Amino acid sequence: MASTADFRNGMVIELDGSLVAITYFQHVKPGKGGAFVRTKLKNVLTGSVIEKTFRAGEKVDEVRLVRRPVQYSYTDGQFYYFMDQETYEQIPLPAATIGDDQLDYLKENMICEALARDGEPISVELPFFVELAVAETEPGVRGDTAQGGTKPAKLETGAVVQVPLFIETGDVIKVDRRENKYLERVSS
Repeated sequence: MASTADFRNGMVIELDGSLVAITYFQHVKPGKGGAFVRTKLKNVLTGSVIEKTFRAGEKVDEVRLVRRPVQYSYTDGQFYYFMDQETYEQIPLPAATIGDDQLDYLKENMICEALARDGEPISVELPFFVELAVAETEPGVRGDTAQGGTKPAKLETGAVVQVPLFIETGDVIKVDRRENKYLERVSS
C-alpha cells in the first residue's frame, strides 16, 4: 500500500480493477476544506487517459511491473508466441494483449518489451520505430506534383502508410508505428 504522498510520475497503481500509470499529479491545499491530489492516469493496457482526484493521505495499491525483452517468434492463428530473452521460455499471448494497432507492425524476430506483473506478462510493446520492406506500391512519376506528393504503400506486415513518390516496391523504410507515419528510407 502507498499513500498519495508517495505519488511520482511513472508509478503504477491498481484502480477499479485496472492498472494505471501516473502521468501527472499535483498536491492542492485550498483555503477551505481538506487537501487533495489531482492526477492524470494512463491505463497501462489500453492507453486511455483519465483524470482523478484523491484525498490527501488516501491509500492506493501500488503495483510493481517489470519490463523484460522478448523476441517475437510466430503465430498459430490464435496466439502470438514470444521468447523471453533471459530465460528462453516461450510465452503465448492472445492478440487482445498485444493490441490491433501494434499487430500491423509485428514482424518475426522483432525484439519487443514485455510488461510483467508477478512474473506473468500482461502486455507487449513494440519499438516506436520499425524498419519494414515495402511489399507493394504504385510506381511514382517524376514531375507529377509541384510539391512533394505521397502515395499509399503496403508493407510486408500488411500495414499501409503514406510514402513519398520516390519509394518503390522492395525499399526498406523506417516507420513511426505510433503515428502510422513514414520517417525515412533505410535502403533500396
